[in-house]
Amino acid sequence: MAIDEKALQDVIDKEAIRELALLYARAIDRQDIELLKDLYTEDATDTHGDSFDGSAEDYCKFIAGSFPYMPYSGHHLCNHLIAVEGDVASGEVYALAWHLIPTREGGQEEDFMAVRYIDNYRRCTDGQWRFSKRVVTYDFKLRRPFDGGGTLGQGANDPSYALCPQRLFQRGARG
Repeated sequence: MAIDEKALQDVIDKEAIRELALLYARAIDRQDIELLKDLYTEDATDTHGDSFDGSAEDYCKFIAGSFPYMPYSGHHLCNHLIAVEGDVASGEVYALAWHLIPTREGGQEEDFMAVRYIDNYRRCTDGQWRFSKRVVTYDFKLRRPFDGGGTLGQGANDPSYALCPQRLFQRGARG
């Protein structure tokens, strides 16, 4: 059986794009702003519902400013449908996102959302796929008081950095 080179390249590209989406979740949840910056093209835009709409550069600044107020963030990716056409692609990622955020009264609340990331991707000159446009839709939102516990592990002290020595799991741009 002959190998269909285009079909094989599509599989390779789709896997690279899926990894891009997973790295986005890791960048946000581990509070790794340098990784987050590396996931967007220079001219990319990001629209997060009513919370942010602008350049990816400004989105990264916006997110970095929220890190001190978010002791926990967990993005759990579900379905990811991707269409590749050469060096551009589009996709839709379903995700469940949990955030722990402060209340005005000094407590904490759980911010849970079912979201969809509607993405445009571009293969850059370095061969890496990046987001060129990201639009987030909030299909479901729930806020409720939080009185739970857990390690709330994230940031530079997350155990994955020590236990997974490969470059993929280390902080910073993909290199």
